[in-house]
Amino acid sequence: MTYGFSRAALTAALLASVAAPAGAEQVFNRIASFPVATNIPADKDAKSVSSAEIITATEDGMMLIYSDSPLGAIGFVDISDAKAPKAAGALMMDGEPTSVTVVGGKALVAVNTSESKAKPSGRLSIVDIASKAIDASCDLGGQPDSVAISADKSFAAVAIENERDEDLNEGKLPQLPAGDLAIVSLKDGVADCASIKHVALTGLAEVGADDPEPEFVSINSLGEIAVTLQENNHIAIVDGKTGTVKTHFSAGAIDLAGIDTKSDGALKFTGKKEGVLREPDALKWLDDDRFVVANEGDYEGGSRSFTIFDKNGKVLYESGPSLELAIAQIGHFPDKRAKSKGVELEGLESATFGDQKYFFVLSERASIAAVYKDTGAEPELVQLLPSGVSPEGAVAIPSRNLFVTANEVDLVEDGGARSHVMLYELGEGEAAYPTIRSEIVDGAPIGWGALSGLVGDAEKAGQLYAVNDSFYASQPTIFTIDATQKPAVITTALPVTRGGQPAQKLDIEGIALDGKGGFWLASEGDPAKLVGHGIYNVDAKGEIKAEIGMPVELLAGQTRFGFEGITSVGEGADLTLWMAVQREWKDDDKGTVKLVSYNPKSKEWGAVRYPLDKGADGWVGLSEITAHGDHVYIVERDNLIGDAAKLKKLYRVAIADLKPAKLGGELPLVKKEEVHDFLPDLKAATNGYVVDKLEGFTFDAEGKAFAVTDNDGVDDSSGETLFFPVDLKGTN
Repeated sequence: MTYGFSRAALTAALLASVAAPAGAEQVFNRIASFPVATNIPADKDAKSVSSAEIITATEDGMMLIYSDSPLGAIGFVDISDAKAPKAAGALMMDGEPTSVTVVGGKALVAVNTSESKAKPSGRLSIVDIASKAIDASCDLGGQPDSVAISADKSFAAVAIENERDEDLNEGKLPQLPAGDLAIVSLKDGVADCASIKHVALTGLAEVGADDPEPEFVSINSLGEIAVTLQENNHIAIVDGKTGTVKTHFSAGAIDLAGIDTKSDGALKFTGKKEGVLREPDALKWLDDDRFVVANEGDYEGGSRSFTIFDKNGKVLYESGPSLELAIAQIGHFPDKRAKSKGVELEGLESATFGDQKYFFVLSERASIAAVYKDTGAEPELVQLLPSGVSPEGAVAIPSRNLFVTANEVDLVEDGGARSHVMLYELGEGEAAYPTIRSEIVDGAPIGWGALSGLVGDAEKAGQLYAVNDSFYASQPTIFTIDATQKPAVITTALPVTRGGQPAQKLDIEGIALDGKGGFWLASEGDPAKLVGHGIYNVDAKGEIKAEIGMPVELLAGQTRFGFEGITSVGEGADLTLWMAVQREWKDDDKGTVKLVSYNPKSKEWGAVRYPLDKGADGWVGLSEITAHGDHVYIVERDNLIGDAAKLKKLYRVAIADLKPAKLGGELPLVKKEEVHDFLPDLKAATNGYVVDKLEGFTFDAEGKAFAVTDNDGVDDSSGETLFFPVDLKGTN
């Protein structure tokens, strides 16, 4: 069966995820973000790579415990005040923790101690939560990957993966020794190591039958263990008491239509893939007969979907690409993964809050947690929650109306976001995220991301235009935004073309109206990539009508940090374009950057100097310039993220003081006035960490101010885009 979707059906599915709730409808909203690095022990480098992967909670819901593979520890987070989580320390595990769960006052931790993939080994460690000490350990005889506790707390199940070496024989199966399923008896949370029973899973799958690689386990209230064999594209149901394989079946394959299949710097949901193996990763029971699997793929498949099966292998629901397309609608589609497994649905959680059953699907590459209502039939997508970078695990705490994600990627080595644990609360109100989404056109969402500049329509209040940057090098676009809706809506996408084809070698960072129905665009160059700095005039159809390169006097001091915004002052023969240069060039006085002027009529260039604030760390530069009234407004920011971010501000310069001098000589230094601090906005918007790239700012026809952040096309980023009105009351 091909999973394509009619326009009406897809529109309904996508809008359900972003519609504001009515009446007493309850929604999940993020209430806190906890940086995992705060749990790094004092005797270790604070910049050590650390990660929150699989996460669980104590039975009273007051403490979170997560596995931290790169640090070799489990971490503890005190959430007695869920809106202010506190670091509660880490326990080194003398190995690589791969999974953790809780029974009573004990944490059961699966630890990989393998010498190599050819010689796998591991243990199940029992940790006393109160004392944070290891009580005992059981040898598992192989490399563990997932652990779960039975509902009656009488046994634990451990998936022994013995994962393949992807560099050996191109990763082909078989690679022995084979994995299996370990079952260990429990009493008061203590494992009876002598009771460990190994259940062989060889000879079951159609793919690599003699080398099963169990990935994930989940146990229903009947004590039945469901286990995914991801690389083998297979699922088995095992009796937890006897260790007997009750049923097993192939996870199957699907055909996909209306998806993006090319990592080409463009978002085009017109491709298809046929016969894609599901290759499920996580699995969660929905009741004693049904379970849901996340089809991440790892070997030869990955269907970008999730599937609900009954325990005899009947497909009850297949999502196809519907969730991926909903994710694309809010700007989180990872184009660099389009040619392989797209959004890569990996983690799952299921729980009942009050009388409503939910399940949560985690997208590793889009950094999204999708919230579904379990209806017993076709599930209902109700929300898309922003997560940290690459959510790996999740835990629901219904007794406290909490849902928690663990996000594994730590970008400390690149100066990016650290790994985070994020907390969400269910309550009455409106969904805080997304802040902007796109419309459906011809049955598919308008693809977007990496918004880098804004300008308001001259006449229509609430209508704005935005551009994307070079992340989408094959699809430079001008987007129309309806900012009167909540969330704001991208209603149209106008391609920027040269000779009727998508224009190449552009890095559009700024946009201004040209007064003739078209636009002026500022493109930031990069000499190393043979991308020139320049100004472009496009008509109402998006076709480039004029290309204006920088003069040699300006290029003499060039770096790759060029024009980051463009605006126009005056009209007719007196029309002057002003561009903000992001960072210091070679000929700039230290601590200053240029505001560059260009008169299209006289073709004269000029510039003034703008004084930068001093940054404690990182660099400081300009991200936007827009004229309004008697001033030009300038966004100045550092390149720091999270708690390290110190400078995200709006300044203004009086237009009367913009008296450009000729290039190549002394340039006058302008005075700036602080207008607004964006840090409180960025912290409060969705209770995430502060993102670094505040890139767009403008006023609409009624003088209302708006700002937007750049999500880097979901590349080494959480993908979050914050679009928000800016309160400038008291500013003349």
